[in-house]
Amino acid sequence: MDDLKPFLADVLSGAAAQYADIRVEESDKSHIVYRGPELDSIGRSFERGGCLRVFHNGNWGTASFNQIDGKLKELASEVAAAVEAMPPKTENLGTMPAAGESVTVPETDDPRKVSLDEKHALIKHYNDILLKTTGVTTTVSAYADTFSRTSFLSFEDRFITQESVYTGISCRAVARDGTNVQDYGDSFGKTQGFASLKNREPMVERIAKVALDLLKAEPVTAGKYDVIIDPLLAGVFAHEAFGHLSEADVLSTNERLRELMKVGNKYGVDELTIVDDGTMPGERGTFRYDDEGTAAERTELIREGRIAGHLHDRQSAQRMSEKPTGNARAISHSFVPIVRMSNTYIEPRSANIEDMLDSVGRGLYVCGSRGGMTELESFTFSSQYAWLVEHGRQTKLVRDVILSGNVFETLKNIEMIGDDLVMFGGLGGCGKGGQAPLPVGLGSPHLLIRNVVIGGR
Repeated sequence: MDDLKPFLADVLSGAAAQYADIRVEESDKSHIVYRGPELDSIGRSFERGGCLRVFHNGNWGTASFNQIDGKLKELASEVAAAVEAMPPKTENLGTMPAAGESVTVPETDDPRKVSLDEKHALIKHYNDILLKTTGVTTTVSAYADTFSRTSFLSFEDRFITQESVYTGISCRAVARDGTNVQDYGDSFGKTQGFASLKNREPMVERIAKVALDLLKAEPVTAGKYDVIIDPLLAGVFAHEAFGHLSEADVLSTNERLRELMKVGNKYGVDELTIVDDGTMPGERGTFRYDDEGTAAERTELIREGRIAGHLHDRQSAQRMSEKPTGNARAISHSFVPIVRMSNTYIEPRSANIEDMLDSVGRGLYVCGSRGGMTELESFTFSSQYAWLVEHGRQTKLVRDVILSGNVFETLKNIEMIGDDLVMFGGLGGCGKGGQAPLPVGLGSPHLLIRNVVIGGR
């Protein structure tokens, strides 16, 4: 792929259109999965392919391919002819300057340098820790890594070659006491090498402990609570409930949402700033250039409680008279890029967890996430577990905690923002438009939010 530029330029010369680009990717992946004591799957895979896009008279034509040969020029001509036949629209892309850059990862981070046997030994070791814990009945433990190399060329002579790497592990323990079955899991992963996955025994031991503790937990009583939210669940909230509202491919075509998300609208306390930043070193959603060849950047979505910006690809930026933010991303060469988050987080402030606990007469300290759903400004999230807080003390572990509400009302009810930002990555990722899992990072400090609706018993 090092000498692809002349070939890719020849392919694009076949497209008679206002704009075209081509993206070619190679990826080398390893995966290992344990279910209980049994090795469920282990292997390594290699893929190569690409995506061709043509833009003309406001319309897109696209084609994905896995054969990189002389037939691609003919494919470009066919796609361009198909787009030419479409009814014209008033959409445009704007322009970008010519550019050339080659992004590489350090050899020490390349997971291809580590044998499959060594990767297997690591995840088996972590799985064995769970299995040897009395009361844990079964487990699911997984290892995954990816090394990829992408070459991108556009009509504007933007030629970017980019390497990326990811390694991660995920472990889950299932505990049983008669008919009472509880589970707990956690995950770790970054855009770093295999060495970053070593010495994770404390995380694995905690997984087993929480799963066993949940056997003694009672279902939470439904009602309204003052709630302290841990960094993981607060990060999920920032990503799912607010970050998706900021993605301008949907936002730019929805008049009601555009009005809700208008720059300057006040929704949060003055201390609240939410950021999407694809440049954070080592994080799960970090990259140098997006899949349109636009440089990743730091974008403030909320600043001092007010809407400050949106996430864009080139087309949505033109629709809203804003600038591209480097958030056009695809999960693989088989897909076209769409507007996606990178690393989305709430900035830390000055409060600490002790201050938050002291300010709660009766409430909940809610930890972890089991997922949830959003519908425009409405959200519902399930936590992993929670502690009942009474007069500043954590008194009782509870489970089956479901939080729901309106995003904008919840932002207004944030009373304290902690000083302890934590970023999360791990296996899995974000889903949108049939593309999942996209690697993203998320995070937050602890938050204290008043009057949160909790569903439960």
